[in-house]
Amino acid sequence: MGQYSGASQPQQSHHHPKALVEGHTQPLLPRQGVDKRVILVCSLASSLFNPLTQLTGMRAESPAGAFHRAQPPRPQMYNKMWHQTQEALGALLDKEPQKMVEPQRNQVFIFQTLATFYIKYVQIFRNLENVYDQIVHPQKRILIRKVLDGVMGRILELKNEMVELELTEFHYFDDILQDLKLAPQQLDIPIPKYFLKEKLEVIKGREKILAQILADSGIDTSEMKFPVKSMPFDQAVKLIQIAERARQGRLRALFMKQIYLQEYRAKQSKTLGKKVTDAWAAALCIQKVWRRFHQCKKTEKLREEEMIFLGMNPPPLFNEVSATVIQAEKVDRLRNEVQMKHEEDYREALVTIKNDLKLIEGLDIKENLQDQIRHWFIECRNLTGTFPDYPDIEEGGSAIIFSNKTVQQVIEDIIANQEEEEKNEKKKKKKKEKQPKKTKRQKKGTKEKNKEEDEKWKMSPSLFLPAMKEGCNAYKEIWMNKDESWNFSQDFDPELIKEEKRKELESEIRVQVDELMRQELKNLKLAVDREREHPAKVGKKKKKKGKKGKKKEKKTKKDKDLTADRTIESLYKELVEEGLLIQALKVNLSDYIGEYSYLGTTLRQVSIEPMPSLLDVRQLITLYGIWPLGSAAVHEKAPLVKSLLLAGPSGVGKKMLVHAICTETGANLFNLSSSNIAGKYPGKNGLQMMLHAVFKVARQLQPSVVWIEDTEKTFYKKVPNAEKTNEPKRLKRHLLQILKLLKPDDRILIVGTTRRPFDAELQPFCRVYQKIILVPRPDYASRYVLWKQIIERNGGVLTSALNVSCLAKVTDGFTQGHIVKVVKAVLTDQRIRRQIHKPLTAVEFITAITSMDPVYKEEEESFKNWYAKTPLGKKRALAITGGSTEKAKDKGKRKEKKEKRAKKKK
Repeated sequence: MGQYSGASQPQQSHHHPKALVEGHTQPLLPRQGVDKRVILVCSLASSLFNPLTQLTGMRAESPAGAFHRAQPPRPQMYNKMWHQTQEALGALLDKEPQKMVEPQRNQVFIFQTLATFYIKYVQIFRNLENVYDQIVHPQKRILIRKVLDGVMGRILELKNEMVELELTEFHYFDDILQDLKLAPQQLDIPIPKYFLKEKLEVIKGREKILAQILADSGIDTSEMKFPVKSMPFDQAVKLIQIAERARQGRLRALFMKQIYLQEYRAKQSKTLGKKVTDAWAAALCIQKVWRRFHQCKKTEKLREEEMIFLGMNPPPLFNEVSATVIQAEKVDRLRNEVQMKHEEDYREALVTIKNDLKLIEGLDIKENLQDQIRHWFIECRNLTGTFPDYPDIEEGGSAIIFSNKTVQQVIEDIIANQEEEEKNEKKKKKKKEKQPKKTKRQKKGTKEKNKEEDEKWKMSPSLFLPAMKEGCNAYKEIWMNKDESWNFSQDFDPELIKEEKRKELESEIRVQVDELMRQELKNLKLAVDREREHPAKVGKKKKKKGKKGKKKEKKTKKDKDLTADRTIESLYKELVEEGLLIQALKVNLSDYIGEYSYLGTTLRQVSIEPMPSLLDVRQLITLYGIWPLGSAAVHEKAPLVKSLLLAGPSGVGKKMLVHAICTETGANLFNLSSSNIAGKYPGKNGLQMMLHAVFKVARQLQPSVVWIEDTEKTFYKKVPNAEKTNEPKRLKRHLLQILKLLKPDDRILIVGTTRRPFDAELQPFCRVYQKIILVPRPDYASRYVLWKQIIERNGGVLTSALNVSCLAKVTDGFTQGHIVKVVKAVLTDQRIRRQIHKPLTAVEFITAITSMDPVYKEEEESFKNWYAKTPLGKKRALAITGGSTEKAKDKGKRKEKKEKRAKKKK
């Protein structure tokens, strides 16, 4: 199981993972060591791939030509990484069926095997994603993309298996990571870059159209994002008075200070009237002060160097962008241009090579196929005495008979089929004899055996393993031992294109040949056997087909298009003007800052359920939201997640995660919150029209996210009097119907956010949302990282005077939103300018945060208690106490029956 740990990718190796290529198995070094490796690799990249400073001394050319000259070392490195990853994937695919086919009972052993495979696949995915982003060869990229989608789908399948096994969405792999010698950061799931690269132009065009519609309709997006609250006149006067009194007080203080200094100097001149006679004593005094000052500075410098060496402080100029990083970014841009050019050349070559083959080899292929089929006619006539029946077009024509087979193999198949038919007839005659009936004891025994088999755990079949195996086989056949010394520029291989297009051309010509040979077979039957077709059979077939067509027509009539006379552009414009289709904020998922939970496994061993960390939440958003929306191949076959609920106190970043899903996948964002749809499209017909328009546009412009903010209002137990006019429960009956209509082809995700889930009816709430993610407040480690990064992002400078650990400890219970507000309130423009003379201190932030209300333990417990009542929470609680999931289902059904009876009585 531990073979692939050597090929794991370090955290910081984004562009050039040198450590992975060389096979490092050690965990991540401190911050300083990682940065040195990155700088070293970037400097190598700048020296190797600078198009202006070639070793050959040639002049600068076009970007593509310059990149080709500097290309050879780069494909070698990433080809090597690709070969290593493919070997690891092949070994993993050989091991997985052996361990997963055998039924197991030990739950700990099952989870460890699943988690190990999950971690291995995550490492393979990280490497393949990096290789796919860096390699320029178009045919290699097609194969890598196929394997990459398969690995993504397999990770989602393993995640689903772990959820069903442990009955929780959050898993902890501390012990397994220690065995594999991996750091927790290497378990982070990246978002593939091709999600946005492949449709960048479409997203930009859509954003321009959306901005134009908003501008034409007079809706100002800046006002929507940053609303300005009006202030009463009395309060404004008080603020001006306070500012003016403070200004006068400062001026008076300066004046009094000057008077005090004058008096102090006068007193000092009187007391020190006599001159110092001993010059040696004065010199000694000056030396003492100077040496003390010099030694203090030297000690501080040594202390700082020691902290940098230990990795506890960042090195100087750590946050500044070096010239090597800028050069690496230029190389990335050049690589993207070359990738685009090679793909265009490859598409053009597909057409031109096919046309050339059609002209040169088309007639020969046609004659060979005709000779092959005629030979088949004659051999069948000699063996069976009659001419064979020609396969129909629906069955595939002659391709079924001659698929990768010679004429002799076809003849052997005919003889084998005749022998099998004779054997089957003999067996049927024997089976007609009466079989003895099973007794009651035998039936009981079979039932008990089936129960025992059900108790044992078995892995469900995978839909992605065949695709990965096909990719591995194609790699072994084509690319594993291929000599590419001639392909200096890493352009397409014309011989591979010829092989592919020759098969396509053969299949196209075969259709024409089948029509000719069917007619020829009819003529042979008429001439030799004097057979004719029976017109009655043909008529029956036609009638049956007509009936099937009618049935299909009846089914399609049920699905009515309410907006058949309107275009998608007009519906899109209407939804934007009504405020139902909104512009997503540009927020990356990496901006959701947090740290890993390092004590999850140990707490569960002591039967304590730990609160999930923020990075665990981020990973779930990637797996359930971003991956399926970003890849159509993954969405069709992976475990389907149609709806997602984010529950947590206000300020933990639920809204930010919704916008991050749209940003990372380029998805449209539809806002169907109860407050947003209030007063729009009134009545039942209006509501149907609104939902029809929303989901029609969402299907046409997928991927799409339908966001329902404060979704508990849709499922209120009792609607408050203040909100009755808004009709918050309008969508309650329609959401389940919408979810049933969503198909695997529809890349649409319904996301709900709530800060008071306990106000909603539990059963319909949980039926609508398949996956419920509890978003917690940040723990100590996450708060420590949050304070540091948010202060730096807002222009603050971290010094030894600022105790970040103290801030993280004191702000226990506060959310990310509180920390962001405090930092923005303290770090004003004036305070940022004064940092040079007066560094930041923790007291400034603590005084600002005292006016805010934290998340108390009672509120956190209420969220935990509510989650324990959800279906997955109930199963988890029973599993911890030693119960079974079947008992939980029975109890749930009994409760539902009791509630229904109580409602009927009322």
